[in-house]
Amino acid sequence: MKHFAQIVLAATILSVGALNGAVAEERILPVPAVTIYAGDTIQESMLKDRAFPENYRYRTAVVESPRVLTGKMARRTLLPGEPIPMNAVDDPKLVTRGVQAQIVFEEGGLSIMGVGIPLQSGTMGETIQVKNADSGRVITGRVQADGRIRIGVY
Repeated sequence: MKHFAQIVLAATILSVGALNGAVAEERILPVPAVTIYAGDTIQESMLKDRAFPENYRYRTAVVESPRVLTGKMARRTLLPGEPIPMNAVDDPKLVTRGVQAQIVFEEGGLSIMGVGIPLQSGTMGETIQVKNADSGRVITGRVQADGRIRIGVY
């Protein structure tokens, strides 16, 4: 019986030691070094690493890599030292709702360009609706990297 008590005591000490080791582990996350306002494009110089306890509970999913954040746009104000929720950043908008943009139709050797008014803001590769400024017709197009909207065959 004495031998069994010694084994239980040793197991308890080991488990407590293991728990203390788990508490000591940290999770490194990117956080703003300065206040980042809604609409700002996030640059690597605006971020720093901060250690959080492994068991720290976040309210929402947070970004874990600074590479994911660079070049993204803040959807809301991000405070220094706080973890960045995934839903607080977005790809930058290349076209803005209501602001004239160039629309392009290309097929084979034919290229037709015009002016359109986007009915919604869009990021690269996103399909949006555009009102043709000349005809007034609403058409669908895909936002290109240069900010133009390509209609017809994508």
